[in-house]
Amino acid sequence: MSMFCYQCQETAKNIGCTVRGVCGKDETTANHMDVLVYAVKGLAHMAQKKAAAGKSIKEEGNLILRALFSTITNANFDVERIKALIYETIDRTQKLVDQYGQGEDLPEYVQFAPKSDQDLEAAFDVAAVKATEDEDIRSLREFIIYGIKGIAAYGDHASILGFENEEVYREVIDELVATTENLSIDELAGVLVQTGNTAVKTMALLDQANTSTYGHPEITKVNIGTRSNPGILISGHDLKDMSELLEQTQGTGVDVYTHSEMLPANYYPAFKKYNHFVGNYGGSWYKQGSEFSSFNGPILMTTNCIIPVRDAYKDRIFTTGMAGYPEVPHIPDRTEGGKKDFSKLIELAKSCKPPEQIEEGEIIGGFAHHQVELLADKVVEAVKSGAIKKFIVMGGCDGRMKSREYFTEFAKQLPKDTVIMASGCAKYRYNKLNLGEIDGIPRVLDAGQCNDSYSIASIALTLQKAFELDDVNDLPVDFAVAWYEQKAVCVLLALLALGFKGVRIGPTLPAFVSENVKQKIIDTFGLKVTTEVESDIAAVVS
Repeated sequence: MSMFCYQCQETAKNIGCTVRGVCGKDETTANHMDVLVYAVKGLAHMAQKKAAAGKSIKEEGNLILRALFSTITNANFDVERIKALIYETIDRTQKLVDQYGQGEDLPEYVQFAPKSDQDLEAAFDVAAVKATEDEDIRSLREFIIYGIKGIAAYGDHASILGFENEEVYREVIDELVATTENLSIDELAGVLVQTGNTAVKTMALLDQANTSTYGHPEITKVNIGTRSNPGILISGHDLKDMSELLEQTQGTGVDVYTHSEMLPANYYPAFKKYNHFVGNYGGSWYKQGSEFSSFNGPILMTTNCIIPVRDAYKDRIFTTGMAGYPEVPHIPDRTEGGKKDFSKLIELAKSCKPPEQIEEGEIIGGFAHHQVELLADKVVEAVKSGAIKKFIVMGGCDGRMKSREYFTEFAKQLPKDTVIMASGCAKYRYNKLNLGEIDGIPRVLDAGQCNDSYSIASIALTLQKAFELDDVNDLPVDFAVAWYEQKAVCVLLALLALGFKGVRIGPTLPAFVSENVKQKIIDTFGLKVTTEVESDIAAVVS
């Protein structure tokens, strides 16, 4: 096979992509991503030694997060930027070898020091996922690595806002090194749980970063129509990019709209002061082919969720941060103390037609933990009175597969005395349905982006305290979580680490979970896989 990747839910035949990724990445990019992960393990090994010497590992931790973030699904299709990260990682590793590795017999992945692109290609086989022959060991190692990739995304966002936690860096490094050691299935399962604990800390850190910088999300009605000005569409997850774009477009006659996972930016107080911030345009990430075409103006992709770029908008799409695509202009990172320069987008927008309106009306969101905590008494009373019988967590990712219609039908068919708690782009399967309210409480409570699954967990823990329960699993809460990529894996591990049992995920079990590992997770955590809507709802509301 020319490549092997099974890190996302849409992987070919739910087995693995072996010629070209369903996401669109080619074999060259996929294989270089494997080499980058291999190199990152070498850096982790040496950073562990540096930490043991009592030295700060912030520099290494930050580089590890950026490198792994670039390899998650639909983030960076630009192989030249992947190569640059490989060489940067190797350079940092070798400096640590000079300082902390002299006289030691170091593993191959630490000694890996390519001098040319041909050297990189020579490492494809040893760096490949299937280089680990035992299926169960491979399954757990990849499970851990994919969880760490999600942690990397969230940790990088927090770092950009000036929030770092060296304990998170140390734990990520230890977990990466554990995937290279001769550990048993039980030992690796323990590392998997620890990765979930690290995910919780990282999402809490990002929540602190976002809310300290931009305020706590507020319950907000978001416009989904358009105005007559030219506009810029911003997608992805990076709120600092959002802030700087709004600042630089103010007074230019150019409007700003969010797309997909940037929708929750509409909930933050800091952004509401901008009159040219119109609202949200379109829906989930996989619809960008048509929605970017009809938008007419420039598009800024701030993180992952970019798909192969169409000619209809190729001359007006830009990437920034860890996102990348061949031949698409990239907005460089901000310099120390500086800001990104979005002037090219602004000037281009002025020459473009206004966006074509594709829908109208409003959607409501902003039900993050702080806001729901303010409503806790009202929510508790609704539960005690019997008005609310059950909360259903329906966070996670959206995707293209027809099987994902399950989540729309699930939301439609839930009894009217249930409330959906949502985060991530999975909400686009049901957040525009008219599902009504219960005693003034909307039946869809959108907490925000996928990382705001932390908010949902926090809400559950608040309700546990309010009901004076010893076990969070005694709450009237159930799960129907959609997964697509590695951030959702990170969220799943966080939920398991927090003690939630019986989490139901779909539309398929991850291809990287072997049968033996699957059974171990089912036995330990009661993990479930979505089946038929009617039978799953019957189980949830019983």
